[in-house]
Amino acid sequence: MWFKHLHLYRVHSAPELSHEAFSEALDAHAAAPLGNADARRLGWTAPAGRLGSGQRLHEIQGHRLFSALRQERLLPASVVKEDVDEQVASIEASEGRKVTRKEKTALKEQVTEELLPRAFVRSQKIDVWWDTRRQLIGVNASSRTRAEDILDLLRESLGTLSVTPLASQTLPMRAMTTWLGDPASRPADLQLGDQVELKAKGDDGVLRARQVDLDSDEIQQLLESGRQASKLAIHIEGRLSLVLHDDLALKSLRFGDALIEEADQADDGYDALARLETDFILMANALSDDIVRLMEWLGGEVQREPAQQEPAPA
Repeated sequence: MWFKHLHLYRVHSAPELSHEAFSEALDAHAAAPLGNADARRLGWTAPAGRLGSGQRLHEIQGHRLFSALRQERLLPASVVKEDVDEQVASIEASEGRKVTRKEKTALKEQVTEELLPRAFVRSQKIDVWWDTRRQLIGVNASSRTRAEDILDLLRESLGTLSVTPLASQTLPMRAMTTWLGDPASRPADLQLGDQVELKAKGDDGVLRARQVDLDSDEIQQLLESGRQASKLAIHIEGRLSLVLHDDLALKSLRFGDALIEEADQADDGYDALARLETDFILMANALSDDIVRLMEWLGGEVQREPAQQEPAPA
């Protein structure tokens, strides 16, 4: 159950709910099968899947784990267009006139409605970690848009929720560029990986490099030409490897061998649910500590004033 990506948010205000009340809030917005007319749907599901007996919330030592299920019907636009074009051609041939734009829009809606029930359904489970002690939420999503969708669902479920993306005093791009160009500036517990993305200030585009020596002369020359690091692979004290992005997203997370071995050696009695909770608490504690360390390297956290957020509609 180890997270692969992490989008981080500072919690400014949220309802103080007990474990039972929080579980009930998730249950009230549980995932349900798509109806024939539904293009997509988002709801809460059990992090352990069928092994969890429907348990949608796990809470250990102040860390909460819950998961959303995103379901979407896959109806390629090209399929709809082909059907619409055939109908348009048939109408124009039989009636001897041009089909108007308004009629084409109506045909498109009709074709979509007819084909949608037969479209394949793609499902994606997205895990959420909430550190209630440090008031930090992390969403295991590949994109910021997906993470924001989950937060919207959480806000609707809880009635209200005020969060902002975690932000550092030193811009990640500036810090990454400094670490890359000046080895002496790197914190003692930080090591560079073998991936980087360099952006130019002008219109020279983006340069991506993998499996390279980031201290090589070629990389240094690119930095001297004015390029800045927008993504950088780093290792934190052998416990965690990741690719840091310029928006403070943590991607391609890989946890250290020692942590994985500790999880493997835990006595879970071959209980899949106990194993999930063991993995989760080890991961959550490691992430919590390493995020604090990373923010220190980035000059500390920016104390943002959240925008006024309206309660979720009833």
